[in-house]
Amino acid sequence: MFRGSASATVDDKGRLKIPTDFRRVLEERWGGGGEVFITSVHGDAAFVYPLAVWEDRETKLLALPSTDRSRDRYLERVNYFGQQVKVDPQGRALIPQLLRERAGMSGEVVVQGRLDHLVVWNHERFATKLESDPITDDDFQRLADKGI
Repeated sequence: MFRGSASATVDDKGRLKIPTDFRRVLEERWGGGGEVFITSVHGDAAFVYPLAVWEDRETKLLALPSTDRSRDRYLERVNYFGQQVKVDPQGRALIPQLLRERAGMSGEVVVQGRLDHLVVWNHERFATKLESDPITDDDFQRLADKGI
């Protein structure tokens, strides 16, 4: 599982250097340097899914009726921002240009583990998000209701 967070950088060519601990999990759990699917729903952060995890999600989406508008809206967004990417031998993955520009992905970024995928934020935007969207007592209660 991907846990914790780490600072990283997106270089001038738009490549994210996946932090060592996260790269190790990617290799051990999902095989090799492998391929990932990098996408977003809102364009504010990049989601980095091991390809096997993304393919499992696609299987679940495929099971939904083709007339399901929620499925279509979701696919419109993840495919608009998304791209399947090979992680190079140095552990770098190219963030799609459209997403990179929209999310301000250059220079210093924060990479967070989200159990089965990674989320990459522009460092300044993430700090602002933490302040403007705090965790609440209601959030804690919902988690407690689910046994967490």
